[in-house]
Amino acid sequence: MTLVVRYQIKPEHADENQRLVEAVFEQLAATNPDGLHYATIRLADGTFLHVADVEGDANPLNELAEFAEFLDGINERCEPGHTPNPQPATVVGSYRFTLGT
Repeated sequence: MTLVVRYQIKPEHADENQRLVEAVFEQLAATNPDGLHYATIRLADGTFLHVADVEGDANPLNELAEFAEFLDGINERCEPGHTPNPQPATVVGSYRFTLGT
């Protein structure tokens, strides 16, 4: 299953949100869970995009304390009307898609 989540953070919370997201990626690197491909992109306007491709029914992100910490207060960090809106997605195509850091 591929899932895309988009939301816009209040400017005063953008760096904090990025720090919380980076902590999730640090934990993913340490635990190396199978069945997950995951990327987060921060746009210049404060929008964050998360793209997850999860194999099977269980999302490994839900097992991470850092992910729970990231989710805690997410709606308060967001601009009104721009809270996370997870959407199932269909990959139409991909060409050498690897995100750089």
